[in-house]
Amino acid sequence: MATNEIKLRDAREDDLEAILDIYNDVIINTTAVYSEKPHTLQMRTQWYHERVTNNFPVYVAEAEGKIAGFSSFGHFRAWPCYRYTVEVSVYVEQSSRGKGISKILTRALIERANAMNIHAIIAGISADNEISIKLHQSFGFKEVANFKEVGYKFGRWLDLKFFELLIDNNPGPIF
Repeated sequence: MATNEIKLRDAREDDLEAILDIYNDVIINTTAVYSEKPHTLQMRTQWYHERVTNNFPVYVAEAEGKIAGFSSFGHFRAWPCYRYTVEVSVYVEQSSRGKGISKILTRALIERANAMNIHAIIAGISADNEISIKLHQSFGFKEVANFKEVGYKFGRWLDLKFFELLIDNNPGPIF
């Protein structure tokens, strides 16, 4: 693998420790996740199995032989009438940011959502996360909500924005 090559693939259970490390770094050092305590491997394993059981994607991006980022989507809301709507998550390892990995991971989610006949993709983004906002806007996501002071982390109130991308799909079975 060339040093600048990024390989996208479905995550495997043996990737979960690397996924956990990325996620916990985001929890500890950023406002991208409104959680204060690191997750456990058991929590990530349960999350992974829930995604796979529901036929939702979990992707990893490999760069230079290591997991450099991951993405997934899952239920936006678990009620039946929301079955054509998903919420995305994209996270990149700190030293791998700024290399286009988040674009590769996001594009894969949009393609998978389209193939699954999903109609609406939601991204919940902390209002102070300009990089993630610009990433999603570059794919056509539009801001549809701005919740004021709904999170509290690092000694300050946080606003949460919701962005939405609509795909021109017709209702039908989810597979």
